[in-house]
Amino acid sequence: MIKRYLMFFSALCLSLSGEAQQTFDSLFEKKSLRIDFSLCGNAKSQVAAIEQMREEPTWGGPLNNLIDPFNYGGYYINVYSKKDNKLIYSRGFNTLFEEWRTTNQAQTETQSWTNSVSVPYPKDTVYIELTARERKTGKFEPLLKQEVAPKSIFIDRGALKNNPVTKIQDNGDSNKKVDLVFVAEGYTAQEQDKFVADARRFTEALFNTPPYNHHREDFNVWAVGTISEESGTDISGKGVYKNTALNSGYYTFGIDRYLTTPDMKSIRNAVWNVPTDAIFILINAETYGGGGMYNFYACGTADNPKTPVVFTHEFGHSFAGLADEYFSSEVAYNDFYSLDIEPWEPNITTLVDFDSKWKDLLPKGTPVPTPLDDKHKDKCGVFEGGGYLSKGIYRPIDHCMMRDYAPFCPACTRAIEKMINYFCDEK
Repeated sequence: MIKRYLMFFSALCLSLSGEAQQTFDSLFEKKSLRIDFSLCGNAKSQVAAIEQMREEPTWGGPLNNLIDPFNYGGYYINVYSKKDNKLIYSRGFNTLFEEWRTTNQAQTETQSWTNSVSVPYPKDTVYIELTARERKTGKFEPLLKQEVAPKSIFIDRGALKNNPVTKIQDNGDSNKKVDLVFVAEGYTAQEQDKFVADARRFTEALFNTPPYNHHREDFNVWAVGTISEESGTDISGKGVYKNTALNSGYYTFGIDRYLTTPDMKSIRNAVWNVPTDAIFILINAETYGGGGMYNFYACGTADNPKTPVVFTHEFGHSFAGLADEYFSSEVAYNDFYSLDIEPWEPNITTLVDFDSKWKDLLPKGTPVPTPLDDKHKDKCGVFEGGGYLSKGIYRPIDHCMMRDYAPFCPACTRAIEKMINYFCDEK
């Protein structure tokens, strides 16, 4: 009887999986619609406009988990069927422009930044909608909605440059794995072997870190060797500028250690023919620095002694949507978090809706907020300080990878594993 029940249950699961697969196959092709768009505005307002769309040959995302369950990010891309206006795909993400809007510069200037997002390629006409999270309410408001016909002559279908691609780790079907792609920045043609060696070293660093060490088989890892004319990266605060493939540099928003690139279009051009769930830009430099934005990209330098933990920290931002848990370092942001609403990141809270966070992970009897004393400091709690603020925002443990490169706390660990399951097409 038990065996018969298990056979029935297995058949039911296969049937449900087949129905989900059929849904993807009826709606999408296994390739990508890349949408390049500009965000223009200042501290008070923003608008969006489409720059171009491209048909690209791969789709590495899940086939079953088409509607984003996390509610993470400052923006969402939504795809609706024109036939019945049904939501058929969604995904949240952050941008560097969103951070810039909280700086002093945005109080007096209006700028336009290019961004890029990819969705599975639709078989029939759809509406694509871009929404932005309103900082004071946490709700998403529409920025644009546009009809897209998949056979439109205005969708670019041209091939781009075929960069050298190295498979560092191949664990199978990209639609059921996390595809982590390292992209070279500041590596010349003569330094491509160094880039691949650096990418292999970073791969080992990630999978030697809990909880990733238990999930190595869930990842494919690729290295895309974009070639720069010069080694290194810009150090604008010291008058150093390099001709590199992805236009990266220190001194983002005037912060010397904040290393990013505003050139999302060049990044997407580099990985146009590679299944891509998560991007890490590996920068050929020694000075400490890096950055990461959820479902956008993360980056860091190859040769600083803190390289392995900086990588893991920044990847926590870009892959799992984790917030910074530190609160005493210099940042360029003004009032980045509103204390009147619950932040969306899974590892910080304002206690407005703590039930939605890690309350279930607290040891029985833990006071909320939690005093930072010998009894509690090494356990999961609710400790004040995080998200760049010393008051009003709380973190799960005293020390964590997202604060000072200690091991990931229980809340971060759970968030990482949920994201891995999402990309591996598990419910």
